[in-house]
Amino acid sequence: MNKRVTGLIRGGVAVRARQAVIAALPAWLTARVIVISTLLLAHFLVHNLHPASTEVAVRVHEGLLGWDAGWYQSIATHGYAVLPRSALRFFPLVPLLARASAAITGLTAGTGLLIVTNAFALAATALLYELARRETGDEKLAIRSTWLLSLAPPAFVLVMGYSEAVFITLAIGIMLAVRSRHWAWVLPLGYLAGLCRPLGILLAAPIAIEVARRWRAESPRRRLLAVPAIVSPLAGTATYMAWVWASYGKPLLPFTIQIRPKHRGSFANPLATLAHDASFLFQNRHIGTGLHVPWVILAVGLTAIAIRRWPAPYGVLAAVIVATAISQTNLDSFERYALTAFPLILAAGSLTASRRVERSILALSVAGMVAYGLLAFLGAYVP
Repeated sequence: MNKRVTGLIRGGVAVRARQAVIAALPAWLTARVIVISTLLLAHFLVHNLHPASTEVAVRVHEGLLGWDAGWYQSIATHGYAVLPRSALRFFPLVPLLARASAAITGLTAGTGLLIVTNAFALAATALLYELARRETGDEKLAIRSTWLLSLAPPAFVLVMGYSEAVFITLAIGIMLAVRSRHWAWVLPLGYLAGLCRPLGILLAAPIAIEVARRWRAESPRRRLLAVPAIVSPLAGTATYMAWVWASYGKPLLPFTIQIRPKHRGSFANPLATLAHDASFLFQNRHIGTGLHVPWVILAVGLTAIAIRRWPAPYGVLAAVIVATAISQTNLDSFERYALTAFPLILAAGSLTASRRVERSILALSVAGMVAYGLLAFLGAYVP
């Protein structure tokens, strides 16, 4: 390939990337205005109402670095060694990126973390636009998907120092590469996803599905890249587990800590868990726990839509993430886990083609984002 052709290809990629970022910016900016305004409202309420619980004031003060973001900040600042072992359930990619961002900018690790997560949130939104446009050729669906991802009620965590923005970016990048049969790109993206979150290993499933579908059409040389692509997320996770083994003597600690009752809990019958949590909807306690049930029903429904209307890898990815999230005894943070299953956003986008329906859904989403964000900043909801 001569230099002129290479230059044209690179120029075309640059143009598409610029178009995708421009298309993503309005939704991305709107989400940040909403979440920051919600945080200011939380500060106003605490300042004027003086709640009796000191935890409320602490949560509001932590702001965008509250809850799990505080763990990522601490790991980026101090490393794992000086922290409790429960820190091991937070995988190392995001803290490493935060530390690098802080070193480059000269800012604190917390600020570096927020720079990383918000930059990746923009990247995820732009990549989702590009993916939806490539798969369907529907510009309106692509634009609608950027708004649905940015304004989904649990998406306030994409503004905070959480790992979801990085993981979603990698997952969409993997799907773009897989669907284009660029196996060489899947390798590093899959490896990084395996270093990002425990759910990263689940990305091996849609990669394997697409490799199987394309296997006969691939040359022997490309098959040599396709097979390692399948195991690349597993390799990323295995690398972290090997470090934990060398440092703590137990390679499975990140997972065994995660399934403790005070965290995600052990695996259980999803129907029994849902019935138990649904009972709280009719009681005067633990209402927040009962509110997970409608979200589970919505996620399962959207998974069915993804399986029916989108190519197989999308439905498989949605199914394995949602199934994993609902198969544990503790459904706290289920909404955030479901957000990482980005095919659910595409499925929702395919159901909201009507302008009236789209506006109604987005209005409800904004209201939900404000409500959940406010509850999280006030310490009443675990994001």
